[in-house]
Amino acid sequence: MPVKDLNDQKIWRRRTSRESLMHWVIWLIGVAIFAYCWQKISASTTWFFVWDAPRIADDIWTRATPPKWSYITQLGKPIWDTLNIATLGTIFALIAAVPVAFLAARNTTPSRLVIRPIALLIIVSTRSINSLIWALLLIAIIGPGVFAGVMAIAIRSIGFCAKLLYEAIEEIDETQVEAITATGASRWQIMAYGIVPQVLPAFAGIAVFRWDINIRESTVLGLVGAGGIGLQLSSSLNVLAWPQVSLILLVILAAVIISEWVSAKVRGAII
Repeated sequence: MPVKDLNDQKIWRRRTSRESLMHWVIWLIGVAIFAYCWQKISASTTWFFVWDAPRIADDIWTRATPPKWSYITQLGKPIWDTLNIATLGTIFALIAAVPVAFLAARNTTPSRLVIRPIALLIIVSTRSINSLIWALLLIAIIGPGVFAGVMAIAIRSIGFCAKLLYEAIEEIDETQVEAITATGASRWQIMAYGIVPQVLPAFAGIAVFRWDINIRESTVLGLVGAGGIGLQLSSSLNVLAWPQVSLILLVILAAVIISEWVSAKVRGAII
């Protein structure tokens, strides 16, 4: 903004004196908060182990290489279980997310005062809890195994899929809906012919994107007993079988890379 110098000439400055003062006050507060947090972290950190970490990492690397390639024969079923957990969890999540998304979207919800807040609460509550926590809760209820992993992935994915889908529903072209409404179509016909065709590409993209994420999340659910290759990883870590651990990590990496490639190809075909 323009201000006057000593010669009564206008010069331009990015901020006024008041804005500059507030800017530096905010920076000062931020530095003070950072220093306080760092002090708390330092007080609860055993720095001896931190400085010794490079030696420990080198020791583990030496023990873990080369990987135990013969162990790969025992990883076929666990990695298959992991893929099933991710795939079935994504399917169940999409089945539940579609009605929730239509109830949450402003232009399709039957009631903005009652039903929409409930749908938004479902979206927020399922998204706010990590899949590992869902797995721990479900294991306590239905016991350990693949089914608990599937349900944990499904519940975690409902909010993600429903949020993106209801945003896509709210962004549709209303002129198509108005044209179908003008023909005297019912509410279900309007939804089937005016709304669903417009959100199908978004729905397909969301499904593939979430499946790709679930592949990653399902690889670690076995650490808490929810099945999949994470169970093999946990067992190998417990007995310090580092060559097996390195092989399992390589298999997980390969699975994630393949899923990323598949999802990229599918999204490219959709878009």
